Amino acid sequence: MNQPVPNIVLHAADVHKNFGGLRALSDIDLQVEEGKTHAIIGPNGAGKSTLLNVIIGRIPPTSGTVVFDGTVLTGKAPYEINQLGISRVFQTPEIFADLSVLQNVMTPAFARRDGAFRINMLRSVDSEAEVRDEAESILSDIGLIGRRQDHAGSLSRGDKRRLELAMCLIQRPRLLLLDEPTAGMSRHDTNTTIELLKKIKSGGMTKVIIEHDMHVVFSLADKISVLAQGRIIASGLPQQIKEDPRVQEAYLGGSVE
Repeated sequence: MNQPVPNIVLHAADVHKNFGGLRALSDIDLQVEEGKTHAIIGPNGAGKSTLLNVIIGRIPPTSGTVVFDGTVLTGKAPYEINQLGISRVFQTPEIFADLSVLQNVMTPAFARRDGAFRINMLRSVDSEAEVRDEAESILSDIGLIGRRQDHAGSLSRGDKRRLELAMCLIQRPRLLLLDEPTAGMSRHDTNTTIELLKKIKSGGMTKVIIEHDMHVVFSLADKISVLAQGRIIASGLPQQIKEDPRVQEAYLGGSVE
């Protein structure tokens, strides 16, 4: 029986990125299947965050193209890419520190509806109530409902990361990019985040995750790509990656268990 052909929702094809004389990315060919969780791992300085920044339009590639669901992203502004259905949780949380936790989550929901970020954008009491209910539901899922009226700037770094995840989820993206989503979290909060991301996966959302915590990677990933010195040196199922000697070498002989 023929196997079904996977739907590749994101394809970074022959992507290169140079910063002056420094080659940050070389010959990148990354294919992400719809509905799957694709982890990108590698040592510090391997080019993982640079690759995500190229995908979301924060930095242009030196050459190559990025295609999302048939649409070429290369050359588009970050807000245009976001409007196509791609959201990202950054390595350093990007939140509205002076707004409440609840307002932080509501704001991108209105941006999703209206096409731009605006703070004073309420069209009606009914629309505000609907968005508030959705925001509170997401805050409950991530464990921040008790702090919904607090200023976002008062949160711990780990809680700010969870808040930024909530800000992405309320946009209902087709593709969620997560740059070290559990960094700064306790093991308990990390496990809570893993369960939340599993719940999201059951809803069919595609995710790309950069993560150093191998417990997180092997708990979530359907496929893993390994970056080293700006190149993908291995790509495959989690068990294949565990056993790949090139991966062990990239981690200086350390275990990826």
